[in-house]
Amino acid sequence: MSNISAAAPDDASPQATELKRAVTQAVPLRRIIMLINPMSGGVNNNAADQARAILSEYDLEAEVEILEGDGFAQTIDKAIAARPDALLVLAGDGTARSVATLAGKHDLLVATLPGGTMNMLPKALYGTGDWQKALRRTLEQGEPRKVGGGAIGDEHFYCAAILGAPALWAPAREAIRSGQLGEAWSKARTAFRRAFSGRIRFSLDGRESGKAEAVVLITPLISKAFNEDDPGLEAAVMQTSDAGQALRLAANAVLNDWRDDDAVDTTRTRSVKLWGRARIPAVIDGETVPVGKEATVKFVPHAFTALALSPEAVEDSN
Repeated sequence: MSNISAAAPDDASPQATELKRAVTQAVPLRRIIMLINPMSGGVNNNAADQARAILSEYDLEAEVEILEGDGFAQTIDKAIAARPDALLVLAGDGTARSVATLAGKHDLLVATLPGGTMNMLPKALYGTGDWQKALRRTLEQGEPRKVGGGAIGDEHFYCAAILGAPALWAPAREAIRSGQLGEAWSKARTAFRRAFSGRIRFSLDGRESGKAEAVVLITPLISKAFNEDDPGLEAAVMQTSDAGQALRLAANAVLNDWRDDDAVDTTRTRSVKLWGRARIPAVIDGETVPVGKEATVKFVPHAFTALALSPEAVEDSN
């Protein structure tokens, strides 16, 4: 690996060393590795140089590695095998989720900086979609924070999963947030044409099955109904009985908070089985993922440990 040291040189004077910014005292942070994918939606070609410049301000040793080409997975594996004090990743939503999952399996502290398009997980952990701000907040205020989530086969999510046709509304919502109203209208029309063509069946914790337009699973990280005494995923079941309800639910999904809709019921669950006559549309942490005609979702109480802001600090930064 190329070593981009952000620590003071051995022959530096005490005065020069004192000019370095102090890092968080919540966890030993002497050596880090930062992985960057310059091709991600929220990252530009100058990101590596910008990261090196920021890291050089702090009293630590840092290595910056580029994720690219055929060596993509190998670079991640080498970074994990090096066992730094913390592994930072600036990449798309899918890569960030994958690295977080691997870090959890190897008991490594990880920071998933906002380098994707939706950045649901980074925003929940750092309170910003600006990766440079998130990097500084991580280095200066970061503390170990256990993150739970859910798993659909090999795919893990740490904020929310939408299973069912309303997952098709996610691109329309994102287009509205970015001010692309024409694109949002086009995506909303496409989603609505497909959204209510067929329901999915589901069973929560092995109970009697039911039918729904979609099942949305929300993790403890962002659930407003999280209960430490009874942890699990918050399951929001979307139901409609006529075209009028369908139109309202579609509008709320695109424009407002769908959880406030009268056609949505919420409960807590640790496992969910879903099946349908066609492939089930799915979006996890803002990213569309392939799911077959059947899916099983399980709650993972401690998926990984993040180097992140405290919940209070995230709230204050919003």
